[in-house]
Amino acid sequence: MKVCVLTGGSSAERDVAIASARQVVAALRSRGHTVTVVDTTVGVLDAAAEAKLLAVRVGVDWPDTKALEARERGFLLGEMIHAPAIRAADVVFLALHGGRGEDGTVQHVLEVAGIPFTGSGPLGSGLALDKDVSKRLFRAAGVATADWLMHLPDAPVTAAEVDHSLGWPVIVKPSREGSSVGLCVVRQPEELRPALARAAEYDTEVMVECFIAGRELTVGILGDVALAVGEIIPKHELFDYECKYTPGMSEEIFPAPIAATVTQEVQQLGLLAHQALKLDGYSRVDFLIAPSGRLFCLEVNTLPGLTSTSLMPQSAGAVGIGFPELCERICTLALETKAQGPSS
Repeated sequence: MKVCVLTGGSSAERDVAIASARQVVAALRSRGHTVTVVDTTVGVLDAAAEAKLLAVRVGVDWPDTKALEARERGFLLGEMIHAPAIRAADVVFLALHGGRGEDGTVQHVLEVAGIPFTGSGPLGSGLALDKDVSKRLFRAAGVATADWLMHLPDAPVTAAEVDHSLGWPVIVKPSREGSSVGLCVVRQPEELRPALARAAEYDTEVMVECFIAGRELTVGILGDVALAVGEIIPKHELFDYECKYTPGMSEEIFPAPIAATVTQEVQQLGLLAHQALKLDGYSRVDFLIAPSGRLFCLEVNTLPGLTSTSLMPQSAGAVGIGFPELCERICTLALETKAQGPSS
């Protein structure tokens, strides 16, 4: 199989995307597939440029990538669908996180060009990345999620509104970013405005969400099957960017040490959330379980991390699917979706 791994990008999750690509490229080549690498801010990479890019490591904080946005836009609008490495590929593997790589932009261009790609289509990708929209769809599907308010440029959230509608503490985060970029816990009214300003650096829409203390659980979805449920125990109060991508900063237990009935409920709700957002291929669904035992869906990741510390490979590994096989299955699902017609 000829696979083009599309990675890099101009989102704050660029380094995470490259870390995922590093693992995916090695895994697919180990299975005998022909793999080329394309950075959406540079184009097709030769062997030397590929080695240099894939050597990039994830730091303890997200990178500043604003200078790359214009280059990525130009590549997506003009070069991408004409690149021989993409045109010749049987499937394009999207090792992208956040921004245009996960909001449906890249997916839309590839779909219009008739080029098979991994993961969900443009509609599902856009729905899932927008936390406000996805939470509304969760509730419509019967999947509980924490209460929230939206802070918009023309409709700012005030401390009085938070006090009345949510109570303290709250989580403040950009509505359309992943990997906990720009996220923080706000415990006091005077902390709200700086937190909103910080999150607004990454998105014009900011979510203020009720903080629920509890254990964090996650489940991978592959095709129409829920994989193993895991528990995440971060060193910090929240499973933030540093805990997600720094070895040793969190403990991930697969399968999670929870009752079988809870495992089944997480898997069932995970599939419901995946389907509610009209997703294809694979995803990872994150939950909190409150002390009462009630499950709250945090979010669905349409292109979950595939780094050496990522949760999706651990969820698959716990049911006997090794990483190279997981990458192959993701490619196969993409080809099956293409054969069935346009994705959602």
